[in-house]
Amino acid sequence: MGLLADAALALDPALILTRAGMPPDLWQASVLRSRPRRLLLNCSRQAGKTSVVAAAALDEALFNPPALVLLLSPSQRQSQELFRQVMQLHGRIGIPVEPEAESTLRIELPSGSRIIALPGKEQTVRGYASVSLLVIDEAARVADDLYKSVRPMLAVSGGRIVCLSTPFGKRGFFFNEWTEGQDWERVRITADQCPRIPASFLEEERRALPNTWFRQEYFCEFSDTEGAVFSYDDIERAFRGDFPSLFDRPICGMSRERLQ
Repeated sequence: MGLLADAALALDPALILTRAGMPPDLWQASVLRSRPRRLLLNCSRQAGKTSVVAAAALDEALFNPPALVLLLSPSQRQSQELFRQVMQLHGRIGIPVEPEAESTLRIELPSGSRIIALPGKEQTVRGYASVSLLVIDEAARVADDLYKSVRPMLAVSGGRIVCLSTPFGKRGFFFNEWTEGQDWERVRITADQCPRIPASFLEEERRALPNTWFRQEYFCEFSDTEGAVFSYDDIERAFRGDFPSLFDRPICGMSRERLQ
């Protein structure tokens, strides 16, 4: 690739996926080009959320040096897998950059940029500062303590944060930020919006899975936690004070006045 092609890549990060042989969907191209400061990706399984975040991480490291990009997941294995996808993209786009240091969990480029994969443990992620891009993968399954401990890493740098996940019940910071958070750009991509997922496969999954699980995994719906005694909505109504009083309801067909 020539200098002009590399310059185009720097101006349009969506070309990272194109050059890697993975032409982006419209929503992926939009996310990469807009570079939102706070982004929530609520996406179906296999919708392409990991690919777009891997491209964003690579774009940040290559074209905004010296950048520190942190990749967090519930486990080290998941973070390592996301890092592997970043490195696969790097190998496919054809920009010859000889790393200063490289392992299965981190890379440091001559420009000073670093990409580091970390496990989702609050005790092990402290100490990083001036983070340019913070990625939280499988965010619905990441502990709230971890989320609270990593947000301050962006205080001085003004860096970006991307949380990507499929829902996992009406609980945790990902659900709270999706429903009540401020200053987030939200992107929801369901399975029927992904051209790579056949309708026939979705129909098979619909028949094979419980409805709530199917709606969660493929249509990005936050369902009540399985086994919960009370629904999330009933609990919320109780705290709001607009839940109908038991004493205002007829009892066995008799009004409250007749009981007195």
